[in-house]
Amino acid sequence: MNELLEIQHLRTNFRTNQGEVTSVDDVSFSLKAGETLCIVGESGCGKSVTSLSILRLLGRSGYISSGSIRFDGRDLAELPEHELVKLRGKEISMIFQDPMSSLNPVFTIGNQLTETIRLHLGMGAKEAKQHGISLLKQVGFPRAEQLLGQYPHTLSGGMKQRVMIAMALACRPKLLIADEPTTALDVTIQAQILSLMKQIREETGTSIMLITHDLGVVAEMADRIIVMYAGQVVEEAEVYELFDHPEHPYTIGLMESIPHIEIEDAELRSIPGSVPSLQSMPSGCRFMERCSRAAAQCHTPPPLTEIREAHKVRCWFPA
Repeated sequence: MNELLEIQHLRTNFRTNQGEVTSVDDVSFSLKAGETLCIVGESGCGKSVTSLSILRLLGRSGYISSGSIRFDGRDLAELPEHELVKLRGKEISMIFQDPMSSLNPVFTIGNQLTETIRLHLGMGAKEAKQHGISLLKQVGFPRAEQLLGQYPHTLSGGMKQRVMIAMALACRPKLLIADEPTTALDVTIQAQILSLMKQIREETGTSIMLITHDLGVVAEMADRIIVMYAGQVVEEAEVYELFDHPEHPYTIGLMESIPHIEIEDAELRSIPGSVPSLQSMPSGCRFMERCSRAAAQCHTPPPLTEIREAHKVRCWFPA
């Protein structure tokens, strides 16, 4: 498989009232065509900012200070804004975290869905409507034509998320970025959404970059996993390798915090402390203050090192 997306030494900064902060620091990874890559970590670890950096949706205060984001041969970090507008929604689509607020409440579902189709595919109103109906049926709506005339407030959370997926798939993108697409949905709807995403990948060959904090979702969906902590990649491996042989103390802590159905009376462990704030990052290893293995060498920042084939870890004392 060819590399569809290749990020090298990405650094994303934000201007705040307390000064400038670095939210994503020296992040590098790649994504192959047809692959599902999961990015995991606690809230505040830089997962969402990494995905927003790819599309340069960082608002007025955010900007990419260094690094490259090569997508299908083009560096998105250097691409002019008018070229990015053509690419967003067509070649790279994104499902945002909150389905409740991602749809405009004053426009119908049909209006919002067909707008994307007409903008990027150049279809007329009638053709765009038929394409929209087809997409809604693809994501599981039996009465898709009636749904076009409805407003977002009439839909449940799961229905809104499926509409968002239909909009994201409207132009058959090469890359689908899903930022915690099952958050705030009940377990049954979560399973339906994940099954739908797997079906989409199999049928269209779309690459998926899935951002989540749920390791159960990761085990279900991922080909490869990236673990982020405090704005950095701390571990990267194929899914079975990471679950069988976690190396970074943070990854091990995440694994130990998951309840196991097959193990009775298994003790659940928590990771002490919390993610450091962007204004006061440690000068050495960023996990040092929460790590039981911390030693004097940890005051020096560890590099991301390949310890086995396709398995990288940022730690002086991996397991």
